[in-house]
Amino acid sequence: MKKILFCGGGSAGHVIPNLAIIEDLKNKYECVYAGTDGIEKNLCAEHGITFYECPAVKLVRGKFFKNLALPFKLIKSVNSAGKILDSIKPDLIFCKGGYACVPPAIAAKKRDIPVIAHESDLTAGLANKFIAKRCKKVLTSFPATAKQFDIGICTGSPMRGNIFYGDKLKARETFGLDMRPTILVLGGGSGSKIINENLRKIIPTICRHYNVLHICGKGNYLNSNIYGYKQIEFSEDMGKIYACADVAVSRCGSNTAFELLALKIPTLFIPLANSASRGDQIKNADYFKSLGLCNVLNESDLTPDTLYNETIKLLKDGKLKAALNGSNVKSGNENIIREIINTIR
Repeated sequence: MKKILFCGGGSAGHVIPNLAIIEDLKNKYECVYAGTDGIEKNLCAEHGITFYECPAVKLVRGKFFKNLALPFKLIKSVNSAGKILDSIKPDLIFCKGGYACVPPAIAAKKRDIPVIAHESDLTAGLANKFIAKRCKKVLTSFPATAKQFDIGICTGSPMRGNIFYGDKLKARETFGLDMRPTILVLGGGSGSKIINENLRKIIPTICRHYNVLHICGKGNYLNSNIYGYKQIEFSEDMGKIYACADVAVSRCGSNTAFELLALKIPTLFIPLANSASRGDQIKNADYFKSLGLCNVLNESDLTPDTLYNETIKLLKDGKLKAALNGSNVKSGNENIIREIINTIR
């Protein structure tokens, strides 16, 4: 059985898509994972995936002196990655982005092991830009992103298969929700302080007429006895979560955004501000808005009042629902797997 080494870490957005592809491939290939002592290690342990810990270095944006030792640390990381590759001898490496991908991709080039990268965002991340010349293919979620690479191929976004089979009635029973419309609020893998704070100020008002299912992030649970308000710190069973949702309020990380659109859930995106990121979420949100597939509230305009008003508007937006019903956003797993198989062959 041929072996595929998956890489990607630092956030759930780099790991969960890898797990979705592994789920579809695990019966045909031996799938193993390399990453840092971070979320990827924990998630692989939970899914029974063989994991190899490999140190990685991260560029600290805007901190010149902190980056001075980076080249020397990178050499050490590449050497460690090389030892892992020599030990497991993978037939292909699949990189999902993030700094954890860089050492294995560099080490693979020296050993003539084919590498495929996948870029989720509209604008390519630094790690994927860096390793692109060492790749056989760079797969992308957005058509425009593929054009940034000579070897770019738009495949769509990886998605977990279980999200498409949620049972609405059973899911509502699981979370103790009644038959009123349910607003799903997502703040990203670790939650969002600013969204959490503004949402909780309007919960007493909004829950008079609607349920709110709030994925608040680990450590952000707040005791509440407000009827119709349900909090979950983190869940991997997004099939049940999405099944409850009549509409959603969410950050605009690419993976979650594509899942919400594929499920045709009307969504208000509140993209992470430039000051806290490289601006990828803003560009993702603007792209989807230009297609008429979502509403957008900029973080700079976020207040309890704007959040309430835009959420109520979303619930009544028939034009948006019609646009989503007519859209062709779908899982990219089949396309991604085809490229993996063709490369191994």
